[in-house]
Amino acid sequence: MKNKCWWHDKFYNFGARMTSTRRTIIDILHSTREHLSVEDIFKKVHEMNPSTGLTTVYRTLDLLEQMGMAQKYIFGDGKARYELAINRKGKGYHHHLVCVKCKTIIDYSDFTNNEIELFKATKTKLLKKYNFKIVNHVTYFYGLCGKCQNL
Repeated sequence: MKNKCWWHDKFYNFGARMTSTRRTIIDILHSTREHLSVEDIFKKVHEMNPSTGLTTVYRTLDLLEQMGMAQKYIFGDGKARYELAINRKGKGYHHHLVCVKCKTIIDYSDFTNNEIELFKATKTKLLKKYNFKIVNHVTYFYGLCGKCQNL
């Protein structure tokens, strides 16, 4: 029996076919810690398979987002950026620190106990106040990175 890839069951359960382009895009997202734009991903895919079109990349990213495998972010630079939401190593939840000057994006995941408790309390209050159960959230902090503060 062939060795199954870590994402095989996700595609199977979603009723989606695995194609070489989809596999390539997953591999590209998995191999980087950057937040890649569609154009960045397209360039990398196109280097490996010049017959792949930009529309195919857009559709694949949309599918991965629907499946919960990829997360789309809008950081204010006019481009949607993507990263894997899950991976074989169990990518953890994180926030983003976005420098408004140089556009650097820093993943922030080393939460303190106080931050964790604050989020839990916020979730509880929103559930009670609005009968709204939070299943996911995205948080961006905009400011100046250390390099830009010293300029």
